[in-house]
Amino acid sequence: MSRELISKKDLLDLTGISYGQLYRWKRKKLIPEEWFIKKSSFTGQETFFPKEKILDRIDKIKNMKDDLSLDQIANMFAPKLADVFLNKHELKEKGILSDITLNIYSSINGEEEAFSFEKILFLYTVELFIKSGEASIEEGKNILLTLEGNYRKFKSKGCEVILVRKFGVAICILISPQSEIFIEDSAKFIKKINMAKCIEELKIKIFGKSTINNIK
Repeated sequence: MSRELISKKDLLDLTGISYGQLYRWKRKKLIPEEWFIKKSSFTGQETFFPKEKILDRIDKIKNMKDDLSLDQIANMFAPKLADVFLNKHELKEKGILSDITLNIYSSINGEEEAFSFEKILFLYTVELFIKSGEASIEEGKNILLTLEGNYRKFKSKGCEVILVRKFGVAICILISPQSEIFIEDSAKFIKKINMAKCIEELKIKIFGKSTINNIK
């Protein structure tokens, strides 16, 4: 079902705000950039908005702007990673996870109705290893178990995930960023993934480019 749109002219008339206010709120990230939808019309190109969302957002801004600064309001609207929960369909639709990786999770932890950001992060990391062709499904399970058991020990410092293989047996190692690692000659370095980079990639996939600097 297509969502109902409202033109910029009708929006300004209906809400009583000015063109300048609208674009100032956009610059301050009170209104997401992806809500500004360009469409061809008989007068050329016109800007439209998702009607229900934009009217609700402008109503909230107008009610708060006398008591709070625009930066404070923007902070209130900023998406929070702790609030992220996505189901399987959403994860596949956004191009984050494939059925292969989701099946790896369910084979270890059972079925899940919705996934928190932390679980999505772990699975996205596994997805990158699997998609690269450098890790098997069994090795993907090992990576997931290693992240589930140890990732939080790094707290806010972040970490890198390294896959090493020796005589056909893979070992998953978590290290602090910029740490050096040396392995014996008979072992083979397979792949390294930086978790901080994964987080930034996920923010874009989940929230869109225009909001990532505001995400907490």
